Amino acid sequence: MRRVRFGTALIATLALLTGCGLVSSSGTFHDARLPGGARPLEGASLVVTSKSFTEGVLLGKITATYLAAAGASVTDLTGAPGSASSRQAQLNGDADVLWEYTGTGWVNYHNETETIADPRELWQRVHDIEKADYDLEWLPPANFNDTYAFAAATPTAERLGVRTLTEAAALPVAERTFCVDDEFFSRSDGFLPMLEKYGIPYNTPDGVPTANVTRMDAGVVYTATANSEPCNFGMVYTTDGRVKNLDLTVLEDDRKFFLPYSGTAVVRGVVIDEHPELRELLGTISERLTDDLMQELNGRVDIDGEDPADVAYDWLRGENLIE
Repeated sequence: MRRVRFGTALIATLALLTGCGLVSSSGTFHDARLPGGARPLEGASLVVTSKSFTEGVLLGKITATYLAAAGASVTDLTGAPGSASSRQAQLNGDADVLWEYTGTGWVNYHNETETIADPRELWQRVHDIEKADYDLEWLPPANFNDTYAFAAATPTAERLGVRTLTEAAALPVAERTFCVDDEFFSRSDGFLPMLEKYGIPYNTPDGVPTANVTRMDAGVVYTATANSEPCNFGMVYTTDGRVKNLDLTVLEDDRKFFLPYSGTAVVRGVVIDEHPELRELLGTISERLTDDLMQELNGRVDIDGEDPADVAYDWLRGENLIE
């Protein structure tokens, strides 16, 4: 069996990361119970994993806390370094529940290049492939989409009169200034194809001259955009807490260039067959998650410095899902 060997390695890796202070709350979540003391998962043993970035950890903590409150014995392996670690843990049977993104499944895991703009259609396509090939059940997606977008400081968006990328493309050349990170600039579904989609030639005097594009670290893009210096428009992730905290206006992708990245709880088929209650329990979480909420929760961790386990517990209590 590969389970013990991989699981031990993953735990050791997470312990090392925790010791370095990179994952503050891996392996921990708050005790709670469902209202009225119901325990629909009594006797179930579940392993919850997550990716290592803030949103992934938060979703993992919410899930671990809620499923344990429902009576399951939960092992918390949230914060697995990199997408591959959490994904491989689930494929190997070392983890049972993982939050994924439909765009990640489509592009990264299955190397598809077709852009499917409709979030529900994309989810269905990924769902069907994953069920057939790996016996992984992608549950119906949540109501948030952590995809790429362009944003502007709200006063700048109001001054320029723009709410959509089409309107930004119609601005005078001097106002078409962009901040992006190196990865997004170079991606096959990134900056240059986006300009092409919106009919703005790159590196031409009447399009977007090279001097109008500043490449910088992804984290710096947010403050540069908020200051409108050196750019009016910056590449952001739609559920990042800094969007709300810095009062950025996200421009509508009205030509549907960016692939949806809907958050989705993924459960191993053998596990959900044994515990079908997971569909309803995880659906109860999914239906409450929105872009605005994820911005708020992410901000509490990244900006206010709160522990993801505390944020997860507080949110579940605020929704009266646990007591």
